[in-house]
Amino acid sequence: MNAQSRRPTNLSLDSALLSEAKALKVNLSRAAEEGVRIAVAEAKAEQWKAENAEALKSSNAYVEQHGLPLDSFRHF
Repeated sequence: MNAQSRRPTNLSLDSALLSEAKALKVNLSRAAEEGVRIAVAEAKAEQWKAENAEALKSSNAYVEQHGLPLDSFRHF
């Protein structure tokens, strides 16, 4: 991301964690951004699973009943 797509934001952080991060010269903006990026990716994955739960259940039931569609071509 470039600087033009960044926006200042206020955060409340645990004071002990903040002190330790500053002592270790951790770039708080980058660390917070990475943490938010991970949280967003996890939330999207959970949302996808919830939205597709019925299709996954149906697909798994089919495989349990009929096996994998191309299983006869597997050599292992």
